[in-house]
Amino acid sequence: MDELIDRIVEKTGLDRATAKKAVSIIVTFLNRDGPPETKELINQVPGAEHMIEEKGETGRSSFLGGLGGLMGGGAMGAFNDLTAAGLDMSQIQVVVRQFVGYAREHAGDEVVDQIIQKFPGLSQFV
Repeated sequence: MDELIDRIVEKTGLDRATAKKAVSIIVTFLNRDGPPETKELINQVPGAEHMIEEKGETGRSSFLGGLGGLMGGGAMGAFNDLTAAGLDMSQIQVVVRQFVGYAREHAGDEVVDQIIQKFPGLSQFV
């Protein structure tokens, strides 16, 4: 995960603590609201599972429950958390793109593409 955080710091100018928090927000969101394929991604991306354990976010919502909350609490909640952490829209886009690229390197295109397809509007960030 340090490699991803370094990339984000380099591309956004964020400090390491904020970059790590941003990644943690994304990983927690995916764990909580993502489709079943998310488990494979979390298992494959180095450090992702540890971030979830650090936050105590071991439970996942049901797939349908996650989809129901996407525009309300889910994706919008993650977006709000990212802006509350001090990121602007362009930084959020860079963080998401870097995370997706890193996830593709470790979990593969197929898994990442399946997850992206489950979230309406996410493609505008990748």
